[in-house]
Amino acid sequence: MRARKLAAVVTVAATLGATGALASSHREAPFITQSPKVDGTDLYMFRSYEPGRANFVTLIADYIPFQERYGGPNFFTMDPQALYEIHIDNDGDAQEDITFQFRFTNNLANSNNGLALTIGTGNQAKTVAVPLFNIGAITTANQANLNVRESFTLKVIRGNRRTGTVKDVTNAADGSTTFRKPTDFIGTKSLGSPATYEAYAREHVYSVKIPGCATQGKVFVGQRTEPFAVNLGPVFDLINAPAAIITDPTKRNAVPNPLADNNITTLALEVPIACLQAGTQTVIGGWTTASVRQARALNPKPTFLKPSREGGAWQQISRLGMPLANEVVIGLPDKDRFNASQPKDDVQFATYVTNPTLPALIETLFGTKAPTVFPRTDLVQVFLTGVPNVNANGSTAEMQRLNMALPATPKASQNNLGALGCFLNGQLDTTLPSCDPAGFPNGRRPGDDIVDIELRVLMGYLFANDTQAPSRNIPFHDAVLQDASQFDAVFPYLRTPNAGANGDGT
Repeated sequence: MRARKLAAVVTVAATLGATGALASSHREAPFITQSPKVDGTDLYMFRSYEPGRANFVTLIADYIPFQERYGGPNFFTMDPQALYEIHIDNDGDAQEDITFQFRFTNNLANSNNGLALTIGTGNQAKTVAVPLFNIGAITTANQANLNVRESFTLKVIRGNRRTGTVKDVTNAADGSTTFRKPTDFIGTKSLGSPATYEAYAREHVYSVKIPGCATQGKVFVGQRTEPFAVNLGPVFDLINAPAAIITDPTKRNAVPNPLADNNITTLALEVPIACLQAGTQTVIGGWTTASVRQARALNPKPTFLKPSREGGAWQQISRLGMPLANEVVIGLPDKDRFNASQPKDDVQFATYVTNPTLPALIETLFGTKAPTVFPRTDLVQVFLTGVPNVNANGSTAEMQRLNMALPATPKASQNNLGALGCFLNGQLDTTLPSCDPAGFPNGRRPGDDIVDIELRVLMGYLFANDTQAPSRNIPFHDAVLQDASQFDAVFPYLRTPNAGANGDGT
């Protein structure tokens, strides 16, 4: 009912529109800043472009923003008290039909007593627990020196995320239901060179059997280099950059990525297309959420396993579909509400899309005129409905949408401006040399430069004339480039994390 009401609130244009966002989703709402372990930062959903994997879709949900590479002694473990989920709507009703649910367990070595050393001699000798993650080198085969050991389970839920049919995803090699998560890249002394660490991490890429799927998929959970690129400081300091720089297309790579030295934690799945598709509907919608128990009582005598006691129903506190929707579109009073909401209830946020504030702010800051047409039906299609004959799925709700029938573009041929290059003067033209229909907003690949794409469409690139959008042909960008060349061509696509120490004093 609410989805139909939202459809009535907005007027859908007949050509491609823009999202109301700029990019990713780091620290996007006041309350989530208190819980970084369950802060979803990015969602990617795309046809796999690894050679030989054409019949698969890759789903990547990233969590825990701004991981400094030297973030010890307690590194970036996931929250064992939380549910991390990736939801798929495959019938266009703005409700999940398939949910992939991750739960984590963090244990200490030595039966949760932790690794210990004997300190002192004779009668003075004491066995004392060590304060560190590890006391020596770590490999997959030899975990003896590892103090904190992370593992996870993965379930697939068909139907409602809380009342649907739940089944275990199993390791195709041995049928087990528990998977190891590789230790974060503490440094080269603990885990070897970057190449050695990557080999170690890839030993944690598992082939899996997903109930209801005839073909095996893959899963990987572990630390990766932060994949998102944005000129973060200037963007949130009222776009504190010279107009001559951010409107010059030759300067798109003028500034090093400030996030390049950070890491994140990736939950990556590769799922057969046939397993996600319902009937003849080839468009899926996706979003990721994290939920915790509604009640938390601090343990007055905390232990490693029980620093608090959790109870009550699950409460969603993080939500991410379209990139940075909450961060720069939803008004500050409603950001926490958005994170707790579900797509089917998005009528409450419609005005933020139809009458967005960011273009007006850009006009105030730079004097470049914002579009003059309201409601912004150009924004509605990608953000709330999908594009007709491309990735519309019948629903009106905020989620990322992917048409699985459109083939993947090989890594070397990808346009980092995504499907933006398929439009000229507001008209779709798939014969344009720049056209890459497999790119954002048809899903999202790691190499899609979301900031540049969305700056341009927010300022009216997809309008047909200058009267409606006086600044539509200005090539806005943030001077930090995002490109497929910065990523791998094989699952899980995101690259080796930055080492905490490199062995040379850095």
